[in-house]
Amino acid sequence: MSEIHPTLALARELIARPSVTPDDAGCQTLMGERLARLGFRLEAMVFDDTTNLWARRGTEGPVFCFAGHTDVVPPGRLEAWDTPPFEPTDIDGVLYGRGAADMKGSLAAMVVSLERFIEKHPDHGGSIALLITSDEEGPFINGTTRVIDTLEARNEKITWCIVGEPSSTQYCGDVIKYGRRGSLSGYLTVQGIQGHVAYPHLARNPIHQAAPALAELSNETWDEGNHAFPPTSFQISDLHAGTGAGNVIPGELYVNFNLRFSTESTAEGLMSRIDAILQRYNLEYDLKWKINGQPFLTDHGHLLSAAVDVVTKITGKAPELTTAGGTSDGRFIAPTGAQVIELGPVNATIHKVNEHVAHRDLIELTDMYEGILESLLTTESN
Repeated sequence: MSEIHPTLALARELIARPSVTPDDAGCQTLMGERLARLGFRLEAMVFDDTTNLWARRGTEGPVFCFAGHTDVVPPGRLEAWDTPPFEPTDIDGVLYGRGAADMKGSLAAMVVSLERFIEKHPDHGGSIALLITSDEEGPFINGTTRVIDTLEARNEKITWCIVGEPSSTQYCGDVIKYGRRGSLSGYLTVQGIQGHVAYPHLARNPIHQAAPALAELSNETWDEGNHAFPPTSFQISDLHAGTGAGNVIPGELYVNFNLRFSTESTAEGLMSRIDAILQRYNLEYDLKWKINGQPFLTDHGHLLSAAVDVVTKITGKAPELTTAGGTSDGRFIAPTGAQVIELGPVNATIHKVNEHVAHRDLIELTDMYEGILESLLTTESN
């Protein structure tokens, strides 16, 4: 029997640790021990219930950073799994287990690619860093965003960053995420006057009052998008009112909505426009906001060029560049001025039962990461 590839071996070790968010379950310690042997200086950053690791090798710029998370979503009903979620299992060239694709496989590929690269280039240019959190699948308030705040406070900048999120669709490297839409959530309460449905003149129905405004918001063209982003989208995610009785006019209407917005809009501009629309309908309302992340785009630069070249050489096809999908921790890193892309395995089974990743994808991902390091940190042109 041939020797197991080191990336697969490390991925198994990580999957075996039940690191349901925000519990790291020792994953960062395992990674840190291997990074320390490579000469990385390890800095643990613990904020409330979240464990973060900032590991850096070198003191000069430019700074290349791998970013990822050790936490996973809960496995759900254990009886729905064909194999135990935290017992890594290999079947016909596929590795099964919670976190195999999202994103312990990527973490393993990062570490092994670094071991290979540093063995060949112990005196590489610039610095290499890893930013690892256990709070990506959770509320994301004590993870990457807090680490970035700490780094910014001491003016420690990342030049290039690869986030190991599962970006691919059919095979590893067929898609590179080179940006993400912003996310803005609104929590609207429209006040009415509760009363009996038989005496509407003594009540004020907030549903009736708000309906025209909500229709206008739903039909508004916020922007036209651009070459990298679709138009900004407004979606109502929750709407409820009433006491449960059929003869009562409700006194309040609650509406939750979200906008996924392109770089053609700003959160501040969208908030102002929505307030203006609501005010035109003379509603009595309260509106609270949460900016989940700003849009970012890395549509040029050494990182993207290197990634496209390396992926094309390994797979034989140029990757598709897209900004589709939800948010990632890249939204906290890009505003510092870093070039950020996402490159990882196939995302078809993430968050599902029987999550898995192909052996070949993790092996090729390791090669991709190593190739990008070679391109960025061993040439004078960068």
